[in-house]
Parts: sequence; C-alpha cells; structure tokens
Amino acid sequence: MSEAGEFIDAALQRETAWTSPADDRDSSGLHSYGASIGAVRGTVRDALRKFRGMPHDQVTALASELWSVPVFERRLAAVVLLQSSVPLLDNSDLTRIEGFLREGRVRSLVDPLAIDVVGPLIERLDEVGRNRAFVALDRWLGENNVWLRRAAILAPLRALRAGNGDPERFARSARALLAEPYTSDVVSEAIDTVLDALPK
Repeated sequence: MSEAGEFIDAALQRETAWTSPADDRDSSGLHSYGASIGAVRGTVRDALRKFRGMPHDQVTALASELWSVPVFERRLAAVVLLQSSVPLLDNSDLTRIEGFLREGRVRSLVDPLAIDVVGPLIERLDEVGRNRAFVALDRWLGENNVWLRRAAILAPLRALRAGNGDPERFARSARALLAEPYTSDVVSEAIDTVLDALPK
C-alpha cells in the first residue's frame, strides 16, 4: 500500500462513529468502518494537504488503490479524491471511472462520480475529446447496468443546471430509456432529478 493509501485507511479506521451513519452504505454489500461521510471528506482533505502536489498518475493510482478494497469508506474516499482532482483528469480516465461506476451499486458512490467528476471532466475537454466522451456515455446508456445508465443521465446535471449543457442530447437519452418496456427506478429517478434541475 502506498504511503498516502496507508494514511487514509488508518485515519478512516480511527473515525468510527458511535452510531451507525444514516446513508445507503448498508445496501452496498461492502464492509464499513463506520466513519461518517464528513469524516471521509476531512480525511481526504488532510491527505491532499500532507501529500501536496500529487501528479495525475499518482492521484489515479491512489484512487484505484482505495477502491480495490471492498470497504465503503475507502471507496467513498476514492470518489472524494477524484472530485478534488478533476483539473488533473482527462479522457483516458473515463475507463477507470467506468469500472468504479459498474461496482458502485449505491447512490452515495455513483452520483458524485457522475455529477462531480464525469460531468466536469467532459466539460473541460476540447470538442474532439468531448465527442469521444459522449461515445462512452452513449455506450453506458446501452449497457445492462442500471448504475452506468444512471451515471450517463446524471453526468450533464451541473452543466444543464447552469444553462451550459445540451438539453437536446439529454432529452434524446431520456426518451430512449423511457421508451423501453421496463425502466429501473434507479434510472427514472435520475431522469427526474435532471428534469427538476433544468431552468424553467
């Protein structure tokens, strides 16, 4: 384990709460240290101060290292790390993030990855890079994985809310999913979330 990974893991294990945190971790199928989401965020913030200036490859390797152990707090720490490092990320990181999304299985892991990592990452790309990323998102929509589908729908949320996204693209994606014989509540809920956020 890397020095940064050891620092984060040890800190998370020390942050066990007296009462079980009220979130969706119990439905994730993962082990849990019992640390609050706020404690996870604080731990990652401390790690980024201690290991200041980590380059792209070190950040993404640390995210994968944290995610590789099936413990909820470690996986959430990987998400928070990527949220804090979006300016370092590029198109090549979508494959790694896709793997995380496939295994996410709960909103508290999938939603911030989609909304705060994938979406802003795509917005930073040039036109060629953005089009390549859209190809990946279109493929997610066609996957038989409700969490990938949810992520593809939620990814443009921030841009759409700010009036900078492509509402027609979102509408096409939503219509295609809703036209299917059965749409999972996980996916339809995401569609409703984006619709509620669109400027009226």
